[in-house]
Amino acid sequence: MLFLNDQFESYYNTIYGKRWAGLRESLIKESEPIPYSDGLVTPYMLDHASVLAALSLRIPGEGPILDACAAPGGKSLVIASIMCPQSTLLSNELSGERRRRLVKVLDEHLPPEKRERVTVSGFDAAAAGGKKSEHKRFAAILLDAPCSSERHVINNEKALAEWTPARPRFLAKRQWALLSSAFLLLQPGASLVYATCAISPEENDGVTSRLVDKYRDTVILDPPDFSEGGETQYGRIILPDLCGGMGPMYVARFKKAFLTP
Repeated sequence: MLFLNDQFESYYNTIYGKRWAGLRESLIKESEPIPYSDGLVTPYMLDHASVLAALSLRIPGEGPILDACAAPGGKSLVIASIMCPQSTLLSNELSGERRRRLVKVLDEHLPPEKRERVTVSGFDAAAAGGKKSEHKRFAAILLDAPCSSERHVINNEKALAEWTPARPRFLAKRQWALLSSAFLLLQPGASLVYATCAISPEENDGVTSRLVDKYRDTVILDPPDFSEGGETQYGRIILPDLCGGMGPMYVARFKKAFLTP
C-alpha cells in the first residue's frame, strides 16, 4: 500500500487539480530510460527527457563549457559527445561521493579523445559568481539544479514522510543562488540552460522569473527547440502522464546579450 503524506498531496493537488491523480500514478511507475550511445564507447541509460535537456544547450564552436551540477554524468556525456573539437567541458560536482561516481561514468563511456577534453571539478557553483575572476569565463553553461525530485520522493517512504512545503521553498533558494551565479559566469552571446526534474513551479518558472527580473537588460529568452511536453511562461516541462512516462524535466534556455556602450 502506498504511503501518503497529506501535506504533499495537498500541495500538488493545489497546483495540478484534477490532473494530480493521474500524474501521481505516472510518477509511481518506473521510468524507462533509453540507451544513449552517440559518440560513446558504451551506451549510457538515460531518460529521454534528460537527453533533450542536454541537447538544448547551444554548443559553441570553441571555448569552455560548464556542466555546473554534473553528477551522475549523463548530461555531461551528451554534451561531450556533441561538442566541437575546439571546446572543453568542465563537469562540476560539489559532493565528493557523487563526484567519484561522475568520474567513473565519464571514464567508462567516453572515448579517450573526448575524455581528455573533460575535466572534473568540485567547487560550489553557487558561490563562484562572487568571484569577479570567474565572470564571463564560460562559452555555454548547463545548470541541472538539485531539486525536489518528486518521482524519487513519492517512491521512497522515508523521503515522503519527511516532506513538507518548506522543501521546495528551500530548494528554490539554492536554485536561485546557482542560476544567478551561472549567469555571471556566462560570456556575452553564450547559451545558458536551466533544468530540473521537479514538478513544482516554485522551482521552475519561479526561479527563472527571478533571473529575468534581475537581469532584464542582458537576459534573452531562447525557448527550447524540442516539442515534447508543455509550454510554461519561460520554458517547457515534460511530465510523464502526458509524455509516455518520461520525465519529469523542466527546461528553460537563455542567451546573454551583449551590452552596448
